[in-house]
Amino acid sequence: MFETKSTTVPITKQMVKNAYRKVKSNQGSAGIDRESLKDFEENLLDNLYKLWNRMSSGSYFPKPVREVEIPKSDGSKRKLGIPTVSDRIAQEVIKSYLEPRLEAIFSEHSYGYRPLKSAHDAVEEVTKNVRQYAWVVDMDIKAFFDEVSHELLMKAIDCHVEEKWAKMYITRWLEVASQSADGTLTSKEGKGTPQGGVISPLLANLFLHYVLDKWLSITHPQVAFVRYADDVIVHCHTEEEAKMVLESIRQRLIDCKLRLNEQKTKIVYCLHYARKQRKDYPKKFDFLGFSFKPKANKSKNGGVFTGFGAIISQKAQSRITDSWKVLKLHRHSENKLQDIADKLNPQIRGIINYYGKINLLGLRSLFRNLQFRLCKWVKNKYKLKSYNEGYRWLNEIQNSYPNMFHHWSYFKGL
Repeated sequence: MFETKSTTVPITKQMVKNAYRKVKSNQGSAGIDRESLKDFEENLLDNLYKLWNRMSSGSYFPKPVREVEIPKSDGSKRKLGIPTVSDRIAQEVIKSYLEPRLEAIFSEHSYGYRPLKSAHDAVEEVTKNVRQYAWVVDMDIKAFFDEVSHELLMKAIDCHVEEKWAKMYITRWLEVASQSADGTLTSKEGKGTPQGGVISPLLANLFLHYVLDKWLSITHPQVAFVRYADDVIVHCHTEEEAKMVLESIRQRLIDCKLRLNEQKTKIVYCLHYARKQRKDYPKKFDFLGFSFKPKANKSKNGGVFTGFGAIISQKAQSRITDSWKVLKLHRHSENKLQDIADKLNPQIRGIINYYGKINLLGLRSLFRNLQFRLCKWVKNKYKLKSYNEGYRWLNEIQNSYPNMFHHWSYFKGL
């Protein structure tokens, strides 16, 4: 595929080819050069050869990342740094090279962006922990990806990476500037790793492995914790322990040039039937799109008891229903019902696959909202007098075609 040449850096042609395949499978947006993956592939062999040539000779330098802002659930915005296609492939080369050795030292309680680990695994461990531990420290690290200290991160890298060429490229990626929409370039000034870079999650996991995971296991071995990237839940046995651990974490982050988001960090009491009521603490926390809170459960003998577990969060539900609201389905009476199903089913499958795997019944109220919007479309299209007629029409269609909408096969009589 490539012309052979002697290299000073042991990056092979196959490493670049494999990295390209991974980047292609993940897709992604264009960087500051506006070159899409499709554009890159128009001259694929030459582009891959050029990248390999530069990386293997040590003459590869990344371009600035394209800064984009995406809205967060609290109304603020998160900045992402989008590398060029070539830079994403280059980062994947080093990520794939280093990941196996770093994976060997990472904690089993760390789940974010790791092979063979998922958000569901993290949620399930938290679900197990809240049954054993009555108290939770729900912590939020303020602007983590913007505040990561390059000096401390490189110290962590030095513990596991001897290759000077690998550290050279990591340093170049850490120091690369970001370019805003108006063309302004902003340098990193010794901190931050762009959220959106291929290698950033691996570097973040290494940094937080030493800042929190390993430190917690040594200084507070009696507690349990679950971490998904920079989202961290710490489980404690008592109120006093939770207060002590929170203060200890606060100081640890300061020592590592990070800080808590005090407005979002809190101590939570995990109330269930076997625990006494406590009115002085919150009894709910959110993690990875789920709310953990007291909820009614049915016992095997038909009774009801209060458990503490996961259900789709209100923020997640609002985000989803807002996406349906902007479609204004009722104003498109020219569509067929099958057209609407074809448009919505990919999203519905994603919702059920993610949230339904943990708590399927918790999605019933969400899909009632969708059913109402479908009913509103039916009422307008067929000029019905009432919503009851619309619901009856939909129920008849659901009985005849139970798989038209993906959620119909799970929920009847919405």
